[in-house]
Amino acid sequence: MDEQAGTSVESVFREERGRLLASLVRRFGDLDLAEEVTSDAIEAALVHWPVDGVPAKPGAWLLTTARRKAVDRLRRDQAYAARLAVLQVDVDRADPAPPHADGELPDERLQLFFTCSHPALAEDDRIALTLRCLGGLTTPEVARAFLVPPATMAQRIVRAKKKIRQARIPFRTPSIDELPERLPGVLQVIYSVFTEGYAASSGPDLQRVDLAVEAIRLARILRGLLPDQREISGLLALMLLVHARRDTRTDSSGGIVLLEDQDRECWDRSMIEEGSDLVVVALTGGAPGPYGVQAAIAALHDEATDVESTDWPQICALYGVLLTLTPSPVVAVNRAVAVAMRDGAAVGLAALDALSEEPKLADYHPYHLARGELLARLGRTDAAVSAYQRALNVVGSEPERAFLERRLAETTPDRE
Repeated sequence: MDEQAGTSVESVFREERGRLLASLVRRFGDLDLAEEVTSDAIEAALVHWPVDGVPAKPGAWLLTTARRKAVDRLRRDQAYAARLAVLQVDVDRADPAPPHADGELPDERLQLFFTCSHPALAEDDRIALTLRCLGGLTTPEVARAFLVPPATMAQRIVRAKKKIRQARIPFRTPSIDELPERLPGVLQVIYSVFTEGYAASSGPDLQRVDLAVEAIRLARILRGLLPDQREISGLLALMLLVHARRDTRTDSSGGIVLLEDQDRECWDRSMIEEGSDLVVVALTGGAPGPYGVQAAIAALHDEATDVESTDWPQICALYGVLLTLTPSPVVAVNRAVAVAMRDGAAVGLAALDALSEEPKLADYHPYHLARGELLARLGRTDAAVSAYQRALNVVGSEPERAFLERRLAETTPDRE
């Protein structure tokens, strides 16, 4: 295969796989079948494109090929085809009317998002299935994101698909009346995809920009569908305000650059302006939601000219609000770090140590890293080393590991 064909196949696969899968699921009502013929179509492209050339519309070529392969398979397996037909009738009966005014969503992937986020599925299963089907991650990559063996993740994804099939969960977007109660699950899934893009759970790179961009794109589509849902604006604002710093978070070697050392002149100002405008929308007209509050915190960081001039009192106050909305040890850790910036390392460390018995933080490396940083600032070298080593035991990506090893070396320069 020549280089052009290889690049085109990879590009189409990364950019169009979710759309292709969603279209096939909508047509045939079976996720396994859709995945199989999608793979078959990619394999066909690898055979034909180097000989015939890359088609003008490679995505359409793949969709046509996949549909033909699905029809061929259903013709060979009449029992399977009959079962799918029954399921499709159920779907049509359950959803005879279009869910949107014009009968269509702007992107079929959102239908698959709502299916993967169905409340009948366990929370972890929803995110795993979405990352697999719509995030484009392989099963081993999803497994790494969840810190479980690939075989365990494969079983989880199979279980989720089986649940969809047995419960006859339709591949459709809920009606307008159903959307608000289903929305939190979808927002959580989108944010989880973004989080994996912001800080990869494993691998050689700190970020997976493609996932972050995809999450932002899907949030834009969702906001277009439900413009009155302020938490969608809050989530979109949060992702934009954080993603605006992406180019400065690593150096030329891929090493981590802390917020205090980043070149703020290189932050994406248009993205910050858009995110800041959306924060106003998210916080206006009623009680704030957790995404809106997190976006407000991110906006305060982005608006400051440096760490010293950052409005730490207001950030601490916002974390207090966030704790009331979503009591979480992770939020408590973030608040403790902000408290350290406002009141000093000793006060922040006391807040972190108050969380030491929280089981969820035992393997949460940012908690141990934060303790190490504050202990080092207080001159408690041995304790700082111990905290850094605990963080190293549970850290995920290679840049994060390298950062911790560097911190250890800086803390104990005279040790052999």
